[in-house]
Amino acid sequence: MKCTYGTGCFLVAHTGTEIVRSPHQLISTVAWSQAGQDHIGYALEGSMFTTGACVQWLRDGLQIISTAAETETLANQVADNGGVYFVPALSGLGAPHWDMSARRAFFGITGGVQRQHLVRAVLEAIAFQVKEVVQAVAACTPEGAKQLKVDGGACDNDFLMQLQADVLGIPIERPVMRDVTAQGAGFAAGLTVGFWDSYAAIVNRRPIDRIFEPGTKCDRVLEDFAIWQKAVARAKGWID
Repeated sequence: MKCTYGTGCFLVAHTGTEIVRSPHQLISTVAWSQAGQDHIGYALEGSMFTTGACVQWLRDGLQIISTAAETETLANQVADNGGVYFVPALSGLGAPHWDMSARRAFFGITGGVQRQHLVRAVLEAIAFQVKEVVQAVAACTPEGAKQLKVDGGACDNDFLMQLQADVLGIPIERPVMRDVTAQGAGFAAGLTVGFWDSYAAIVNRRPIDRIFEPGTKCDRVLEDFAIWQKAVARAKGWID
């Protein structure tokens, strides 16, 4: 199971040689095939429209940060989100909601809220969106979710990755090579032309930067996730 953290988040979970149909509005797709073999691997995919784009909006739209990297520092400056929850529906909501009429919103703003709380709420919303899709995947597979591999620019954010491990309750594996999608295409091409002989050999040599293990704040994060889901429900169907 891999999730790319870019402008949006795109999670793909390999489901084996049989097509799995999701009752939670995930897409069934082909994961890979190999020339000369009948074996085809299938996957479930969940697309979340706006994740890294929310950070860009904080920078370019609201202008409350100067760089995307600044969000990690600001989020760590406060002990919690200050009761603020963000619904990242800048262009509607993708999986598992598929609601184009939903709109972005901050909930829970009081007089004591600072920009650090707003930034933290946006990062939490990214992790919470992924949590929803991982739950949908786990409901379709007997093994459940045991580990999430990550890539993309936003996975550089250590605060976000630790939060993701806490809310999922599983390890998060971050590779040295952040653009794993392009790397995978290169691996596939190399295997096809015989540059490499073994898929297992190249994958096993893939260098890992860090593994984020679930910490001691899992219960609190899950409470925040439940409240965030209430915020999402209120933001859905906003446009008639």
